[in-house]
Amino acid sequence: MSAGPLRVANCSGFYGDRLSAAREMVDGGPIDVLTGDWLAELTMGVLARQRMTDPGAGYARTFVTQARDVLGDCLDRGIKIVSNAGGLNPAACAAQIAEIAERAGRRARIAVVTGDDATAAVRAARESGWQAPHLDTGQPIPGEPLVANAYLGAWGIASALAAGADVVVTGRVTDAALTVGPAAWHFGWARSDWDALAGAVAAGHVIECGAQATGGNYSFFPDIGSLERLGFPLAEIYADGSSVITKHPGTGGAVTVGTVTAQLLYEIDGPRYLGPDVVTRLDTLSLSPEGPDRVRIAGVRGEPAPDTVKVGALIGGGWRNEGTFVLTGLDIPAKAAAAQAALWARVPGGAEAFDQVTVRLLRADQADPATESEAVALLTITVSAADQRPAAGFSRACVETGLASYPGLHMTAPPGKGSAVVVFWPTLMPSADFAQRVSLDGRTCDVMGTDGDADGDVPPVEAPAPPAAWTGGGPTVRAPLGALLGARSGDKAGNATLGVWARDEDAHRWLRSWWGEERLRELLPETAGLELRLWELPRLKACGVTVVGLLGAGVAANHALDGQGKALGEYLRAKVADVPAELLPADFRLLLAGHADDRVARARRERGGTLVRMPLPGVGDPRRHQLERAEETRDVRRRVHVHRGHLGRVGAHALVGRVTVVVQHREHEAAPGR
Repeated sequence: MSAGPLRVANCSGFYGDRLSAAREMVDGGPIDVLTGDWLAELTMGVLARQRMTDPGAGYARTFVTQARDVLGDCLDRGIKIVSNAGGLNPAACAAQIAEIAERAGRRARIAVVTGDDATAAVRAARESGWQAPHLDTGQPIPGEPLVANAYLGAWGIASALAAGADVVVTGRVTDAALTVGPAAWHFGWARSDWDALAGAVAAGHVIECGAQATGGNYSFFPDIGSLERLGFPLAEIYADGSSVITKHPGTGGAVTVGTVTAQLLYEIDGPRYLGPDVVTRLDTLSLSPEGPDRVRIAGVRGEPAPDTVKVGALIGGGWRNEGTFVLTGLDIPAKAAAAQAALWARVPGGAEAFDQVTVRLLRADQADPATESEAVALLTITVSAADQRPAAGFSRACVETGLASYPGLHMTAPPGKGSAVVVFWPTLMPSADFAQRVSLDGRTCDVMGTDGDADGDVPPVEAPAPPAAWTGGGPTVRAPLGALLGARSGDKAGNATLGVWARDEDAHRWLRSWWGEERLRELLPETAGLELRLWELPRLKACGVTVVGLLGAGVAANHALDGQGKALGEYLRAKVADVPAELLPADFRLLLAGHADDRVARARRERGGTLVRMPLPGVGDPRRHQLERAEETRDVRRRVHVHRGHLGRVGAHALVGRVTVVVQHREHEAAPGR
């Protein structure tokens, strides 16, 4: 066991992240392991389509580009490289890395970790009567998967490093396994070191999304400073599983308790964070600052791993296409209606030819516009069909209306031929069905997953005591929730996850008293008819909710403007509620009292804060603020038609000037799960 910390650096949070990050992490300061995450649910579908046309594809090529830049220096400095960029074809990815080393005249020991391909196992189980029930809905899988992959753990990576690998290329493993594996190898942890493993999972979860830990996508981004070039994070992991999240000196962004809190809340489903190596109790950890850009994670408790692993199957979901019409000037609703009538007249069978149609009108048009940009609205029509022909024909129909529809017709871009939809289908299978296969230097060994029952009866970890109840009874004011609260949201298959945190104890106590299903349904009408799973992490001053089914069949299939739920948190923060006046920031209270001058309001605007906005057009008082604006726009309505098995309608206040959103969502009877 090594006594010193292990420095694990991230250089990628997704397939497409900044290519120079690998070089920045290698040159910016001392590190021991260079890793990153290249695989998301959406990415697996992209790789599957690539492999359909090219059997040699199916891996993240950006990782190869980064490795070409830094491999030699990593070999010279003893920096291990651990990557899940192998995707659906880790052997082909590893071959590319070997070719880079060979061309440079270097010898690199490259290990390949596989065993995650569950396609044959799913097929065999289905032939025996198993229906691959959806993890959330319980519905049987509607068709044969194109490919299926199990989310495996860290022990294959640890084994490869113990055997002397310089580079480890994996298929599908959990995102945190890329950190846990090196830590388990470095410190010689046992499989039953639940607390240490859980601590490494927490660290891995924080750094896996790259710059989201250093100020990216952060609610209070004006506090971060410039977002021009955020540094990437690294975790200093210690033998007990505790860690310090930091970044290289002189790089952009910041590592604060707030940025780490935000990332810990990202895409989780409650305090028990299940993985193939350990169940991490996120409600037990604590955060503390340790100087500039250094935050310690400590106290994380772990429970034995479950006896199942998540398997992500990819199934065909038909075809989709989309076109966006620009509407300009007067009579916007009439022009939108005319555009649709002309379009459907040119589609054989009209709108009924498609399984799903979504019409969205985004209005940014203003009365007496100063520029043409202030006179436009965008009408986007999205269609889905089981067959390619109607989806492809939609583009031709859009084009044919060019000279025979509303005045001023033009589109934001020429319509395309449409794209195939690949739907992510999560299910569970026994972990005993999967062994990781580690191949290095022509030798192969199998590494079994963790058997959580092998450690005997381990008592469950007790939840921490909740904080004292909110006892404030002072006056309340109408204010945006973002005046007090930060939020981060994302997607898990068809679910949206939303974590909300307070910045001090008083605000947290109020948040706990305020947070509830009725309140959320009132503020988020899109949740009507959907299951809400509420949870909290008191030590992070946070509450959360998983909105089951908000994203339909998942990011690739749904028609939502925010198909991954990334903006759900900011949407909630823009909502106005009755907030205790004593909890609001001092300058905001001054504005409420009418004692702030123009300089305060202007400073807020220049910092990009959410509390003070420019006045509505036509309102002369320059000291109008967000509260006045919210009240004055109460009668500006947006209509949201959301398909929940029937056509529903809910109303909500427009929050930005005269923006009106119209969504018309109609779905015909479709196969189960679509």
